[in-house]
Amino acid sequence: MQFTGLEDFTARGRPALPKGPIALIFVEDDTEIDTTLRHHLDAGFRALVVFMPTAFKLPGDVADRTLRVDFDLSRGDSVFDAVNTVIKMMPGEWLYYCYNAEYLFYPFCESRTISEMLSYHSEERRDAMLTYAIDLYADDLDIHPEAVSLEAAHLDKSGYYALARLDPDNHNHPKERQLDFFGGLRWRYEEHIPAPRRKIDRISLFRAKPGLTLRKNHTFDDEEYNTYACPWHNNLTAAIVSFRTAKALKRNPGSTFDIPTFKWHNSTPFEWHSRQLLDLGLMEPGQWF
Repeated sequence: MQFTGLEDFTARGRPALPKGPIALIFVEDDTEIDTTLRHHLDAGFRALVVFMPTAFKLPGDVADRTLRVDFDLSRGDSVFDAVNTVIKMMPGEWLYYCYNAEYLFYPFCESRTISEMLSYHSEERRDAMLTYAIDLYADDLDIHPEAVSLEAAHLDKSGYYALARLDPDNHNHPKERQLDFFGGLRWRYEEHIPAPRRKIDRISLFRAKPGLTLRKNHTFDDEEYNTYACPWHNNLTAAIVSFRTAKALKRNPGSTFDIPTFKWHNSTPFEWHSRQLLDLGLMEPGQWF
């Protein structure tokens, strides 16, 4: 099913959407659209809503399993407006959002569906889940000049850290159970990244509810949604492995010539398996085994 824009989707999309979890995929360019969609369908999302420019085509094997919304980020369409629109349409349902060339991994995702994971998370009285955007990059930029290769993908195995998230409304005291996370290419090449975009944390998995709003810094206006754990124990977290930053750094004329390679002594091949991310401490199983 196809919609001519966000307004059309708002008017006609609700009857076409099943119960969640629902993935919202935002297509910025033509890189790895097909693998992004297949990955999230394989994870068990019950519907994919793909926001993409009219010039791009959906792969035939996934076209009948997705809802397509004409949407062009280069012309000013807003990811945050779109997510907030779906929040209003789907109160009570679990939603997820990401971009093309990004892939969600959660603990034990090779053998358990996204619905199973979110059912457990809900039983722990959690309505949102912290995710980390972990940068991927090709090892050889001569062979892969746009830094994207699933077969030769690498990630940083160290260099991640967290800082207290200060509350400007409370004399800059640290917010309870909230941290700002940094690392990856956004840390190593921070001179090319605007300060507001250097964080790697997002609340990409969440339950919609009336009045909830996603802010432009990937946090919500309900502060409990922005916490990494409940007050009693650690909770599940997930990772979104992403080529977005590597693509941007190589496409930007101001940075591309400063980066002959992304590899350094802490680079390691990405194994496309949740166990590697757990072993590196890039996501947390909480009490789920």
